[in-house]
Amino acid sequence: MSESLKIAVVTVSDTRTEKDDTSGDYLAGALVGNGHQLVDRAIVIDDCYLLRATVSNHIANPMVQVVLMTGGTGFTGRDSTPEAIGPLLDTRIDGFGELFRQLSFTEIGSSTVQSRALGGLANNTLIFCVPGSTGACKTAWQGILASQLDSSHRPCNFAELILRGHH
Repeated sequence: MSESLKIAVVTVSDTRTEKDDTSGDYLAGALVGNGHQLVDRAIVIDDCYLLRATVSNHIANPMVQVVLMTGGTGFTGRDSTPEAIGPLLDTRIDGFGELFRQLSFTEIGSSTVQSRALGGLANNTLIFCVPGSTGACKTAWQGILASQLDSSHRPCNFAELILRGHH
């Protein structure tokens, strides 16, 4: 049986509210549906320093093991998630963005090159940043995150690393 992880969901948006945050709703529902605990949920405007402050607090909080972020990964002037989160990471999980774009290619074709999805580890906390569309959140969750956050997934998974404190 898989062990439950404590997960925070952060939606990066200048326009979304609790009423229309379909991407955050999807991630929150999916993680709870897979037996994990939603320990925090926030909507943060796309500002590099506010994003760093929010995620830094999660990284420093031992009650948060995973941060799932949605939004701010494109190329518009307001998209700053990779610039905000990249410097906080101790280790990048390059394969996360690579695999996300591979999966996404089958759905949106070459437009996936505009996704700067990324993952990493900081202070034994996993951080995954995916695009803001609900479709992208489903692709990331169903194609990567559900299994990698499942401590029983073989041959390996990220949940075991976090639960054992090895990174």
